[in-house]
This record gives sequence, structure tokens and C-alpha cells, in this order.
Amino acid sequence: MLKTEVKQTIIFSLPIIVGQLGQMLMSVVDNFMVGKIGAEALAASSIANALFTLIMVLGFGLSMAVTPITAISYGAGKEKECGEVLRQGLIINVGCGVLLCIITIAASEFIQYMNQPSEIVGPASLYMKVLGLSMIPLMVFQSYRQFAEGVSYLKPAMIITLLANLINVMANWVFIFGNLGAPELGLTGAGIATISSRAFMAVTLVLVVVQSSKLKRFDPTLNYGKIDFAMIRRLLSIGIPAGFQYFFEVSAFAASSVMIGWIGTTELAAHQIAGNLAQISFMVAMGISAAGTIRVSNALGRKDIRGTRNAGFSATLLCAVFMATAGLIFIAFRFFLPSLYISDEAVINLSASLLIIVAFFQVSDGTQTVGIGILRGLTDMKIPTLITITAYWFIGLPCGYILGFTFNMGIFGIWYGLLISLTASAVLMMIRFNIKTIPD
Repeated sequence: MLKTEVKQTIIFSLPIIVGQLGQMLMSVVDNFMVGKIGAEALAASSIANALFTLIMVLGFGLSMAVTPITAISYGAGKEKECGEVLRQGLIINVGCGVLLCIITIAASEFIQYMNQPSEIVGPASLYMKVLGLSMIPLMVFQSYRQFAEGVSYLKPAMIITLLANLINVMANWVFIFGNLGAPELGLTGAGIATISSRAFMAVTLVLVVVQSSKLKRFDPTLNYGKIDFAMIRRLLSIGIPAGFQYFFEVSAFAASSVMIGWIGTTELAAHQIAGNLAQISFMVAMGISAAGTIRVSNALGRKDIRGTRNAGFSATLLCAVFMATAGLIFIAFRFFLPSLYISDEAVINLSASLLIIVAFFQVSDGTQTVGIGILRGLTDMKIPTLITITAYWFIGLPCGYILGFTFNMGIFGIWYGLLISLTASAVLMMIRFNIKTIPD
């Protein structure tokens, strides 16, 4: 039974994981190419990306409500309802994308008041403004991607994301370094490349989904009969808490970036590299989490409580094994991996030390990520949201500040605080899922 459950989770996970890694690869390539400019540009991208991600995850979480509701309808055999979920979700997500674009541009002005190194403030602020414009195509892509995942149509988003990497690399080469007659824009050029790749992803996935013969029975068109306020409320009841779950987690990492910025540019650059590498394994965990959401929701739609439980715990086990392996890789290659980003020896050595901490929190990070996903599959949102804010803001961040500044552990103390956050969240999420899925 366990072998079968894990196999099914792997089948669902693989295309999602490849797609997640494809999106992550864009960020890695951006950092790799920006790092060639120097540590200051890398530090500027670190603070801008931290703040942008803080805003972006609100939209990302909101869009993810489409998957479990679509998957529940799919599991229950309500095919036309799946298309209705997409249409109503698109109203929410596009509106959210416009709002978050405006918020990002406005928020970029606050970097100058965050006590960051003076040389990175201007480039970081401009870069963040450019990133804000990419929110609208990103939210369109997310809407169709989450719908496609909900009906188990997984490969197209993966392929489109991989192709978008080619566009991102080319646009980076053109606009960062000023090739093919384009102006040399440095960090700002990386932002323009991001807009280009996300626009491609949105347009292409919309065309694929609408024209797919496999999806016609779900009616994934813009054929609006009405605005279904009941469906919108249902989506918001999942999407808003999901957005805040990601917000509380990412904001903890953003707050850590700000505190590390108080220490210095070298520390901030090392934090960016270590965090970026940790996000690679996290993307795999996100893919397994998404597969867990789909399988749990499908079982819930069938009213199969035992199947729901098996789907959730098999996803958790699979993710824990992978993340433990990733941790060993981070330790073994802790000096080599940072050297791919930058040649500054001080930054490389500090990044290598941080990667040891990254290795230790891998299993906790993966477990809490899957925990959020499988609880979302149950449409259980309120308690997990409370768990998230407690773990990060009431436990982890205070511990990180105390260890970092009161006990003079610096950047290492702040990262130990993140380790504590992830572990607390993982334990509490698993307890919650176990309670919610105990058979009657």
C-alpha cells in the first residue's frame, strides 16, 4: 500500500517539480548573471527580491485556491464546475495582480528607510519597480496552471516554464550586459528579462489550455455566464489564508534579510546565495506538496477518508527522504556551489558556513511545506495559518534576533532562528493533519 501511494505521488509530483525547478532556475540564472557584475549588485537584488517575494506570495497563495477546489470537483465527477472555478478564479487573480503591481512599485520607495548599505538602495529600488510589472502576467499564468493541476493536466506548464528559461537567459544577456545594440542596464536588465519570460509563460499556457482537446469537457474558456459570488467566496476562503501562510513564512525570511543587511554587504550577499540554493530543494518540496494537495483533494471529492490520509502521509515521507538527501549534498559541495555565483572569497566562505545550517533544516522545511499543501487539500486553512504566524513570528524571528544580536552570533544566530521556525511549523502541521484525517 505504501509503495503504491508513494509511486502515485511521484507520478503527480515529477512534472510539477520540473516546472517548479524551471521557475527557480530563472532566479538562479538571474543571480548568477547579476553576480558577474559584483557583490553590490547581488546584495541589491537580495533585498529587492526579498521584498518583492513578500508581496508576490500573497498573490501566489491566493491563486493556489484554484487547485484544491478544482481537484475536489474533478474527484466528485463535476467536470463543468472545474471550468467555472477557473473563470471565477481568474477574476480574483487578475484583479489581485493589478493591485500587487501597484503595491510593489509603491513599496520600492521604502528601501531607502531600511538602513541598508547606501550603494545598493538606488539599484534595488529601481529593480523592484520593474519586477512589480511582472505581477500581472504571473497571476494569469498561475490561474491557468493551478486549474491544469487540479484536473491532472500537468506537463504543458512544465514544458512552457522550461522554454521560458531560454527567453530569460537571452533577455538577461541582452539587457544586463548591453548586447545586440541594447543599452547596458545591469540589475534593471534582469528585471526586464523577468517580465519578458513571465509574459511568454502566461500567453502560451492560456492558448494551450483553451485549445486542448483533452480539456474541452471542462470548458476552460472565458465563456462567463455570470459572476458566481458563492464560488468567489469559496475561493477567497482558501486563497486569502493561503496567501497569508506564505506571507508569514516569506516575511520571516525577508525580515531576516533586513537584519542581515544591518551587519554588512558581504553577509547580505552570502545570505542571498545560501537562500537561493536552499530554494532549489524547496521547489522540489513545493512540487511534492502540490501533488499532495491534488491527491488529498481528489480523495476528499470521492469521500475516501483513508485514501486522503494515505495520500498526505506518503507525500510527507517522499519529501522527507528527498530533503535529507539534499542536505547531504549541500554539506558535501558547500564551497563549490557558492563559487558558481561569485568569485569573492569572503562571500564564498561565509556562504559555505551557512549551507551547513541549510542542510540541517532541509527535512523540517520539506515537512512543513507538504503539511501546508495537504491541509490545503482538505480545505483546512485557519489553524494552519495560525501555526505559520506562531512558528515564524512568535518563535523563530525573536530567537534569531536574540541569538544574532544579544548573543553576538551575527548572521548565524539569525539563521538558527529560521531553523527553529521551520521545525516548529513542521511538527505542528503534521499533528494537525493526523487529527483531521483519523477515520471515524
